Amino acid sequence: MTSVYSTAEVVIPDNPPIPTGYHILVILPKVEEKTKGGVLLPTDVKNREDIASIVAKVISIGPDAYPNTENRFRNGDWCKEGDWILLSKYSGHRFEYGGSELRLINDDSVLAVVYDQTKISRASS
Repeated sequence: MTSVYSTAEVVIPDNPPIPTGYHILVILPKVEEKTKGGVLLPTDVKNREDIASIVAKVISIGPDAYPNTENRFRNGDWCKEGDWILLSKYSGHRFEYGGSELRLINDDSVLAVVYDQTKISRASS
């Protein structure tokens, strides 16, 4: 399957919520109306992709994220503001803010940093 994520940069809404504790605020890219090959996506597929998005851009990181006192973070932060990340589908708390879909995820929900989000797609089952 080709990527259905927008090639355009996401627009971060003005004054987004500030994550507390160990949370990370991310914004999800819009799902394209059609694939790169020109195939129109049915509404139900587009909605599923919106809900089960696996890539997001980091807006901000809470003050308690990635404590250096925890062994699992001994190599440093797993991501930084502005990074595109890979996360598990359905992870975090989803909400809309300023017309954009945002999620608050836990600091350990980051699976990888992604350098080209347009190459990412969920694997077919």
